[in-house]
Amino acid sequence: MLSMVGQNTLIPIYTTRGDVGAFLSAPYIFDRCGEWIGWVDQDRQVFSVHGHHIGWLTQEPRILRKISGDYLSRRTPLTIPSRITIPPTVPLAPLLAELTYGTLDVLDDAPELLPALDFGGMREDMD
Repeated sequence: MLSMVGQNTLIPIYTTRGDVGAFLSAPYIFDRCGEWIGWVDQDRQVFSVHGHHIGWLTQEPRILRKISGDYLSRRTPLTIPSRITIPPTVPLAPLLAELTYGTLDVLDDAPELLPALDFGGMREDMD
């Protein structure tokens, strides 16, 4: 799915509750206000705007993360995209699989891991 997504195509990313939590305009991920909050690589791994590994993007799509586990090393963030315009309506969520033990939905349970560029505790300190 990710390789077939065009740069101008907006795909809603759902939460386990069935709400829209973010939007994907490959490879960028935006929040519901149109602010850039992360990106996804070719292996469907999700990174924050600060380059921290967050989890992975499922086919449904959702952003999931193991509660404890090995995470990829920090990556250099992509170039900053411009804000997007959020569509007024989006399709209803597909039937979402249950989460396995030890897995959490980032947009439901830990949205602070995907802050906008100017926010978040994981950004670099200014000297």
